[in-house]
Amino acid sequence: MSDKEEEQGPKSTFSTYMAEGDQLFHKREYTKAIESYSTALTLQPDDKNCLVARSKCYVKMGDSENALKDAEDSLKEDKNFFKGLYQKAEALYTMGDFEFALVFYHRGHKLRPELQEFRLGIQKAQEAINNSVGSPSSVKLENKGDLSFFHKTDEPLIRSVKREPRQQGQKTPKSERTTKQLLGELYTDKEYLEKLLKDEDLIKGKTRGGERLQDVILNCISYLDTRSEFWWQQKPIYARQRDRKLLREQWNRARHLPPSDPTCYILKNLEEIDAALSAGNANGSLKKARDVLKTVQGWSEEALPNKSEVLGNLYSCIGNALMDLGDMDKALDNHLKDLELAQQSKLVDSKSRALDNIGRVYARIGKFQRAIEVWEEKVPLAQGGLEKAWLFHEIGRCYLELKRHMEARDYGTRSLSAADDISDENWQLNASVLVAQAELKLGNYKASVLHFERALDRAKLLRDEAATDAIQKGVCPALLQ
Repeated sequence: MSDKEEEQGPKSTFSTYMAEGDQLFHKREYTKAIESYSTALTLQPDDKNCLVARSKCYVKMGDSENALKDAEDSLKEDKNFFKGLYQKAEALYTMGDFEFALVFYHRGHKLRPELQEFRLGIQKAQEAINNSVGSPSSVKLENKGDLSFFHKTDEPLIRSVKREPRQQGQKTPKSERTTKQLLGELYTDKEYLEKLLKDEDLIKGKTRGGERLQDVILNCISYLDTRSEFWWQQKPIYARQRDRKLLREQWNRARHLPPSDPTCYILKNLEEIDAALSAGNANGSLKKARDVLKTVQGWSEEALPNKSEVLGNLYSCIGNALMDLGDMDKALDNHLKDLELAQQSKLVDSKSRALDNIGRVYARIGKFQRAIEVWEEKVPLAQGGLEKAWLFHEIGRCYLELKRHMEARDYGTRSLSAADDISDENWQLNASVLVAQAELKLGNYKASVLHFERALDRAKLLRDEAATDAIQKGVCPALLQ
């Protein structure tokens, strides 16, 4: 804005200055972009999108303090504004407050699990933490960063919090082992946040925006506790169990073989590849899988009679690791190779696995129709109530995304029936919500209320506060009053 224009006030409209700022940002003229956004904010001082846009400029210029201030201002009216949450996390990351950045990446991911920005943010924040303090499993984390981001009313807050290693011989309950398996690296974050929650002085603190730190931590823990509920986040537990069952069967067939036999080498490495991925070490899993793949490709069919099956396993492992790393195009290529080998060798279980994973890739990148086509091909191969409940639910959710509400309801009903058959309360909850949402969109309000009420009962029974709150306040509050 020129000096003359500054004296007389803005001459154009808010949208014009916003568009001008966007153009300057893309040209990397950040100082001029800030001027345009600032002028726009004189016309609409509380516009949250403009505040986020200006915050991005400050991040690019290395002005983290102003970047954080704008991001927090964008959240004043709407604490769940996902763009503001992401920008706040970015600002904290550039300030070096990696662990607090991780909290807000998680919060945004909870609200918008389909957005890759939050997933990648979680990954880079975790890597930054690990690079700063070493491996969480072997090093006590001592928070010596700038905690001025939080404050108390009576004194500055600078605390030291450590992650204590689990005592040797202390057993983990089965449910906790399952949580650890599903969360992978994020399980360490959950333990750390729970440790923070026990610090009475720390939880009295507030953010600069006035939000209680206790609420921030509880919100993040709640997300981690329910992370496996997100329908496209993790490999389904039934699939993990199936793959391990197949691996055990292959081990049993190979028990009589000498250690030098290629099959023993393959199975040992497949176990290590799977263990690395389950622990959240996607990069390590990917590297090992690629190394083993090169070795196997050099062997003849005589040396390894089930070479096609082994190659399919390895392509599947590579695809899953790439999915965890967010490289969906390469993940899809590898899962398609797994499918091709399964079809050529008529391996039914391998084909089911490949279709499972291909559908997950398509759903993750928003290609819901393609996901439906792949998963519907898998339906005749589904075995057991848990796999069917999951599969029908996935297909129904895709139909709901495509606004094909009758199909969504039908598959939701099938998922609910499968869940009822095995008395699985978690999938009864998920399927009931899906059916309720579809009935609501179809205008069948009475049926919608019945299914929401059933879902609410299940959520309370499971003590799932996040689901209870979503159903009561977020899904359809008017119907439940």
